[in-house]
Order: sequence, then C-alpha cells, then structure tokens
Amino acid sequence: MINRELIRIKIVQLTYAYYQNGNKNIDSAEKELLFCLSKAYDLYNYLLELIVAITHEERHRVEIATQKANREGLEAPSQKFAFNKFAVQLEENKMLNTFLEEQKLSWDNDIEFIRKMCTQIESSSIYQEYMENLDDSYEADREVWRKLYKQLIQENSDIDALLEEKSLYWNDDKEVVDTFVLKTIKRFDVANKSEQELLPEYRDEEDREFARKLFRATILNADTYQRYMSETSRNWDFSRLAYMDVVIMQIAIAEMLTFPNIPISVTINEYVNLAKLYSTPKSGGYINGMLDAIARYLVDTGKLFKALPEPKQRRSTNRVQRNSESNQTNDEL
Repeated sequence: MINRELIRIKIVQLTYAYYQNGNKNIDSAEKELLFCLSKAYDLYNYLLELIVAITHEERHRVEIATQKANREGLEAPSQKFAFNKFAVQLEENKMLNTFLEEQKLSWDNDIEFIRKMCTQIESSSIYQEYMENLDDSYEADREVWRKLYKQLIQENSDIDALLEEKSLYWNDDKEVVDTFVLKTIKRFDVANKSEQELLPEYRDEEDREFARKLFRATILNADTYQRYMSETSRNWDFSRLAYMDVVIMQIAIAEMLTFPNIPISVTINEYVNLAKLYSTPKSGGYINGMLDAIARYLVDTGKLFKALPEPKQRRSTNRVQRNSESNQTNDEL
C-alpha cells in the first residue's frame, strides 16, 4: 500500500525536519521515516474500519426502529444497508481484525462522529437510490460503499480534523490513503469471504529499500548534490532559492543517481509536483528548469547514464502527463 508517491512525500518532510531540528543522527532519522510510513498503513486500516463502525451504528438504529414498529404495529424498517453484504464481509475480514487488535485501533470513542456520518449517509441520494433499488446483489452492495466513501468520506473536513487530532502523522496521508481504500473496496470478492486479502504494507521489500536508500543518499551526499545545483545555476539566482526547494532538488538528484530504472522525466515531474505542494507558488517552474539542467550536466559529465527527456516532455508538469509517465514505468515505481 505504501507506494513511492507517499515515500517521496515523507522523505521531503523528514529531510527538511532533519536539517531544521539540529539533531542530525541519520539512524534515528531513518527510524522516524519508517515509523511515519507505518502510520500511513495504520490509517489505511483505520479508514476501512470506519465502514464497519458505521455499519454497527446502522444496525443499532434499525434495531431501535424495529422495536418501535413492532410496538406500534407498523412495518419494520429495511435491514438492507445495516447488513450490506460487502460491509459484513469487511467486518469479518481476518487481516483487518488482526491488525486492529494488534495496533489497538478503534472508533469506539468517537460514537458522536459515527452517528453524524450515519445521518449524512441516510440523507444522501446515493443511500436513497440504493434502498429503493431492488438489486440485492453483492456487487450492488459493494458499489454503494464505493460511492459513499468517495462522496462522503474522501472529501470530508470533519474526518480530516478528527484524524489530525489523533495523529500528526496523518496530516498529509489521507489523500493518498483514500485512493488505496477505494482500490481495496473494488478488489473485494464475495468468494474470498473472511480470507479476502487487504493491501500489504509494502508491495515488496524493494519499496521499503527504496525509502531507505533514497533517504540515506539524500543526507550522506548532500554537499555533492548541492555543488551540482550551484554549478548548473548560472542562469538562476540560486542564493535566493527557498530552502524547501533546495531540499526537494537534493532528493531528486539522489533519486536520479541512485535508481537507474527510474526515468529522468518521471523523477523531475514527481518533484516538481511536490514543490507545488510544499514550497512557493513559483517553485514548480524553477525546479523544473533546474532539475532539467542538472540532469543534462550529470549526463554530459558522465555521472549519470540515463536517456534525457525530450524538451516537450520535460517542460510539461501537468498531472495528466505525470500520471501517464508514472503508469508506463509502474514496474520501476
């Protein structure tokens, strides 16, 4: 689940903190990096458990409404959503329950928030259409939760605020983690029952090593990488560069030189987008030009053996092209 996009984000944050905090112990900083990444996996499981917690509250509401209907001789409410087939399968999932038990993660202390979520769901057109639809299939049950998550959980400021209170590590994780929760919902198969596999913490050991190697290369070769920046910045006012920009370019150079299978264009585009998120409004364009110049300098001086991007590719920093390039190199990333 922890992919290279998230790893890059955490390395930018931790590298900046490494220089700002003054306690420059690389072993301790590396442990902090791996801990930060593990907290993202906690969040992934915690958000899956949110679906289960909402389902439990819905059952409680149906039970109360049923008792009232029986007393008054009225028709009992539908149990369709309360016993949604996908939610029941998730509730019984062995991987999820084992992880939550080990990490002591639960929504039990946030019942008011869960009740608020239930009310929002019941008021939504997605819920109303689902309840009125005669389709009682597993696929329909799974799809309604995909839609509800995307509309009411993925973009929800109340959840963001609550998660921020619970862990500072989750501040920048949710946007990425949401995509993996949605991917997990789509992957669920009724035939797998409680044995359905969730996404692993890392796709493989290579991704964990990517995090370690990139962070260590960034810190241990800082002077060399900053010299490359200085030597290629004749047409740029390097002295006035925001320090976050220096950090981002330092990590980008480390990636170019340390990982031969990642194309230069992918590296440049990844860090240009991080600059737009974490630095100044002008940083994206500046870093795009600087990294391109640095890559050419490294190739020309025999320090880097990779194909240089075409000019049109290297100037483009829009999200669509970045995703396209990333998909083409999915095996490397």
